[in-house]
Amino acid sequence: MIINEVLVPKKLVKFLEARNLLDQFRKAVNYIKSGKFETVKMKIRQPKKERIYYFRINKQYRAFGYLDGDKLKIFKIDDHQN
Repeated sequence: MIINEVLVPKKLVKFLEARNLLDQFRKAVNYIKSGKFETVKMKIRQPKKERIYYFRINKQYRAFGYLDGDKLKIFKIDDHQN
């Protein structure tokens, strides 16, 4: 799997900024772009037929998205501990 671009809506960027997660998110995106999926624990979510992927931003937050060609489109960032 090759991911060249990660697209994030503006409302999620504001969400990340409000929680001081933007730098950690960018670091995780750089790992994904370089193919180091294990570093951010990127996995496909069950049920697999929906093709939704998630990866770790930090211990508390996860980003959810789907693949569109070589682009990962993020649609949700969730508090993993709740």
